[in-house]
Amino acid sequence: MADGPRALPRSEAGTRALLEEGRYVADAALTKTLFLAFALGRPLLIEGEPGCGKTQLAVTLAETLGRRLLRLQCYEGLDAAASVYEWNYAAQMLAIRMAEAEGGRARVGDIFGARFLVKRPLLEALEPDPRGPPVLLIDEIDRADAPFEAHLLEVLAEFQVSVPELGTVTAPARPVVVITSNRTREVHDALKRRCLYHWVRYPDAAREKAILRARLPGIERRLSAGIAAAVARMRSTDLSGLPDLRAAIAWSGAVIDLDRIELDPETARAHLDSLLAHQRKLAEASGRAPATPPGRPPPP
Repeated sequence: MADGPRALPRSEAGTRALLEEGRYVADAALTKTLFLAFALGRPLLIEGEPGCGKTQLAVTLAETLGRRLLRLQCYEGLDAAASVYEWNYAAQMLAIRMAEAEGGRARVGDIFGARFLVKRPLLEALEPDPRGPPVLLIDEIDRADAPFEAHLLEVLAEFQVSVPELGTVTAPARPVVVITSNRTREVHDALKRRCLYHWVRYPDAAREKAILRARLPGIERRLSAGIAAAVARMRSTDLSGLPDLRAAIAWSGAVIDLDRIELDPETARAHLDSLLAHQRKLAEASGRAPATPPGRPPPP
């Protein structure tokens, strides 16, 4: 990993090398889109099924670039107070009372000064940082309300935000922005126009095997191939919840702990719960319950 802040790659090959350094296995399409996001200084909006490595991409970029990771986890009802800034009202009231106790009055400019401002990830991402522009992760934007997307437009269009009491804060250098969505709802076109877009799918067996070998360097080739093939078969079925990459890595780790060098049926059955976390999925995988895939907007 980087000992200090690094410049962004200037080529697709450099972008691929950066991801490989962080043990992130990306296909050619994602590597190209990420490089273009770097080159154009635009956010990357990455959509796909849960557990496909969307969040991990931002984590890997922060680690390999040697920059701070700022994460904004989205949820229903998210607003400016939780995402941009709010005032420390308790400290403001204390300052007012202290001024009154001393026989004076607190000035508005003092009460609404920087020392009373509580900064949230969107505002922090726009401020100067000796480690270089941070990596800003806006995670699961589809969980937030549509009005919050409108609130993001100023930040993503001009990389600035308005604080009425203090003025406009503009980033001296653009942060690396990764926005993820599980596509439980459509993201508004106005937000998409400000981003470069990529749809990420579950990896095929070959790339899954490469991911397992990257994340678990000691795994045997036959074991990684067997697990990748087993996971691919499960994803081709109608399970209500498909096994994701994190589950596949956890399953592999459990099998490695048993000193297995390949995946045999007994081991696979014994540790199926590491891959399929929910009882319903376990029942479906065993043929004891009908599958009912969850509905969501189809991929573009």
